[in-house]
Amino acid sequence: MTNKIKSKKNGAVVKDEGSTYSPEKIKLFFDEVKVEFTKIVWPSRKVTLSLTGVVVVLTIIIAAYLGSVDLLLGKLVSSFLQ
Repeated sequence: MTNKIKSKKNGAVVKDEGSTYSPEKIKLFFDEVKVEFTKIVWPSRKVTLSLTGVVVVLTIIIAAYLGSVDLLLGKLVSSFLQ
């Protein structure tokens, strides 16, 4: 049984797509996700570990910089307020 609706504007017959949450649509979605996952190029373990190291080192450096600026500005403001 096909679901067809007539368009009000031009009288064309358009197939009803059905509910977005129907089991067929959900299965189609997961099939498309599976296909997209096969297109992913995963980095090697060595690259992943080296980039993680870069992120950790930069995070520590930026945290130290921001902490020292905060400390300096805090002392500067407290000296003005006394």
